[in-house]
Amino acid sequence: MTSCPPLPRLRDVALALVIGVLVMGSLRWSGRWGPPGPWDGGPMPPGGSDGAPIGAGAFVLAGLAVLAVAIRRWPLPAFALAVLATSSYLLAGFPYGPILLPVVVTSYGLGRHVRLPQAAIAAGAGILLLLAHVLVRSSPVDGLVAVLPGSAWVVVPFSIGLARRLVREASRRQQAEAERRALDAERLRLASEVHDVVGHGLAAIQMHADIALHVRDRRPEQAHVALEAISRASADALAELRATLAAIAPEGEPGDDAAHAPTPGLDRVADLCARMREAGIAVDLEIAGTRRAVPPAVDVAAYRIVQESLTNVVKHASERRADVRVAYADGAIELEVTNALDGAGEVREGFGITGIRRRVRDVGGQVDIGPGAGTFRVRASLPT
Repeated sequence: MTSCPPLPRLRDVALALVIGVLVMGSLRWSGRWGPPGPWDGGPMPPGGSDGAPIGAGAFVLAGLAVLAVAIRRWPLPAFALAVLATSSYLLAGFPYGPILLPVVVTSYGLGRHVRLPQAAIAAGAGILLLLAHVLVRSSPVDGLVAVLPGSAWVVVPFSIGLARRLVREASRRQQAEAERRALDAERLRLASEVHDVVGHGLAAIQMHADIALHVRDRRPEQAHVALEAISRASADALAELRATLAAIAPEGEPGDDAAHAPTPGLDRVADLCARMREAGIAVDLEIAGTRRAVPPAVDVAAYRIVQESLTNVVKHASERRADVRVAYADGAIELEVTNALDGAGEVREGFGITGIRRRVRDVGGQVDIGPGAGTFRVRASLPT
C-alpha cells in the first residue's frame, strides 16, 4: 500500500459529508416506505417502525462516512467495511440508492492504493458478498440477470482506480529512469573532465621525467629544466582539477581561491601549445580569423578538444610533432589538430576520443576523427 498524510485531506472530509447526507436521505426514505415489507411499498401505518431504519442506520451512517476519510490510509479495511455494511443493508430488504456510494468510493480506493493481486481478490470477494441479497431474494434467473449491473458498482470504480495507479507508477518509473540517465550523463561528463585534466598533466609530467632521466648525468642543467617543467605541469594540472571539481560542487561549499579559478578556454590554447613544446613536442599553432568572444560551453569544449588531441600525440604518435589550427569562421569555431601516424600502428578509440565526440555533440557541433595519408587528424566545427 502507498503511504498517505497522517491527517485526512480536506476533500476527503467533504466527500465524507456528502456521502453521509446522501446515505441518511436513503435511510430516511426506506424507513418511511419499508414495512410491512421493504418491497411492498405504500405509506407506513401509524405506530409502525418509522424510525427503526434511521436509528439502526445512524451507526451505519457514521461508519460509512468515516470510510471516505480512511480510504487513503486503510483502503482495504475501508472497502471491507463498506461492503459488509452495504450488504447487510440490502439483505435486510431495503432498496438501492445512495447507500451504494461508499462501495463505489472504496472500490476506487482499493484499485488506486492496493497492490493488484491482493486488490483483485478483495474486489472479487466484495462482489460476491454484495450480490448475496440478489441470490437470496431472487429466482436463479433473476439473480443471474442482476449479476452484471450489481458487479458494476465494484468493477467500474475499481478499474478506474487501478488505471490511475498504473499510470502513476509508470510516470514514476519514467521519472526515475530520466533521473538515472541524467546522473549517468553527469558522471560521464565529470569523468571526461578529470580524464582530460589529469591525463594531459600526467602525460606532460611523464615526458619531462623521461627527459630528466635521459640527461641527468651528461647534461644536469637540462635535467633541472625538465624538473622545473614537471613542477609547473603538476601545478597547472592541480589548479585545473580544482577548478573542475569546484564547478560541480554545491553552492555555498567552502573552497580556496584556486578552486574558483576560471576554466580554460581558447585564450589559453597558446599557453597549452607552449607547455607541449617544453615537453618536447614540436607544435605549430595557427590562429585564423578575428578573435571574438564565444559561448562559455564552446570556449571550454574547444580548449579541451585541443588539449586531448595533443595529449594523444604525446601518448601515441610516432613523431613528436603536431599542427594545431584554430579558425574563427562565420558562426563557428573550426579546430584541426594533425600529427604524423605510424603506418604500422593501430588506431583505437579510447576514452579521450570518446570524450572529444561527446563534447562536440553537447554543443551541437560536428567532428571528424581518423587517419589520413600518413597522418591522424581531429577536425571539429563548434557553432557559436
